[in-house]
Amino acid sequence: MNSNIVPPKPKFRALKAQEMSNGKVEFRMIYVPRHRYAPLKKSWMDIYAPIYEEMKIDIRMNLRAQKVELKTRKDTPDITNLQKCADFVQAFMLGFEVIDAIALLRLDELYVESFEIKDVRRLSGKAQLSRTIGRVAGKGGKNKFEIENGSTTRIVVADHKIHILGSFANIKIARSAICLSILGSPQPKIRAKLRALTARLAESILT
Repeated sequence: MNSNIVPPKPKFRALKAQEMSNGKVEFRMIYVPRHRYAPLKKSWMDIYAPIYEEMKIDIRMNLRAQKVELKTRKDTPDITNLQKCADFVQAFMLGFEVIDAIALLRLDELYVESFEIKDVRRLSGKAQLSRTIGRVAGKGGKNKFEIENGSTTRIVVADHKIHILGSFANIKIARSAICLSILGSPQPKIRAKLRALTARLAESILT
C-alpha cells in the first residue's frame, strides 16, 4: 500500500443555526420608541416579509413589553441572520426608511454609526441646537441630501443625535462633512471637502 497517497478532503454539510447553538433557540429584542409605533404599524409587512420569508427568522410585536422580538427557527440557515435582522429593525427604529435599512440584510459591510451634536460642538440652549440642526439638514433637506449622495450613505437627524448608515469608508466621509456643517463651515467649503474625500476614496479603490 502506498503511504504517500493523500486521502480525499472530507466534505461536511453546513450547520444550521440551531445546530450551531446546541439546539438552543436564540433571541433578540428591540425596543420600540413611542414615536415609532405608527410608522412600525404602517410598514409592518415590509419588515415582516424579508425577515420571516428570506432570513427564516420568527418575528412578533410584544405590545406589553413594547419590543419587537426575533428568534431563530429550525430552518434558519445561518446564525448571523438573527443579528442582521436585529440590526435591520433597530435601523428602522432610529428613523431610516425600510427601503434603506433593508440593505443591512443583504450586505455584510454596512452598519449604523451614531453620534451626538454635542460630541462635536458644545451648544448653549435649544435655539443654538435648532440652528445647528438646520445647517446640517439645509433648506428642505438639501444639505443632507448632498452629503448622502456624495458619500453613498443615508443620514437621519433625530434632534441632537445623528445616525449614518453605510460602509466604514463612506460613513467616515459623511461624518467629516456633517462635522464641518456643525462647526459652521459654509456649504461651498463642505461640498469641496466632500468631493476631495470621495475622489481620494475612489483613487484608493482603483489602486
